[in-house]
Order: sequence, then C-alpha cells, then structure tokens
Amino acid sequence: MTMKKLYRSQTDSKIAGICGGIGELYELDPTIVRLVVALLALITGIVPFSIAYIVGWIIIPVKSA
Repeated sequence: MTMKKLYRSQTDSKIAGICGGIGELYELDPTIVRLVVALLALITGIVPFSIAYIVGWIIIPVKSA
C-alpha cells in the first residue's frame, strides 16, 4: 500500500497551490476546497488562518513534473 503525499499544485494554483494540492490528493474539485478554506478562515479568524496558510506554503513542497 502506497501512501499519498501532499504537494502544492503547479497547475491549479491561485495563491500558493495548497488548495489545488488538497483537491488533487483527495480527488475533489479545488473550487470546493477553496470555498471550505474561505469559510474556515471567516469562522476561525482571518489572522490565525492566514498564519497557518503561510506556514503551509513554506513547508508543503511543490510537486515536480
């Protein structure tokens, strides 16, 4: 059994490719993932969520072609 690994998407990227990568990993539409992320940001607070997104941007590698 192989484990799937999370990568930032290069093909479906709006800001950093994190939502596109999550969509690719779980075979979901990245637009749905972006809407969920926007809702979570509004519910939890913009600043903490922005910090978490930036940390994800730094530690999640870009998928090499």
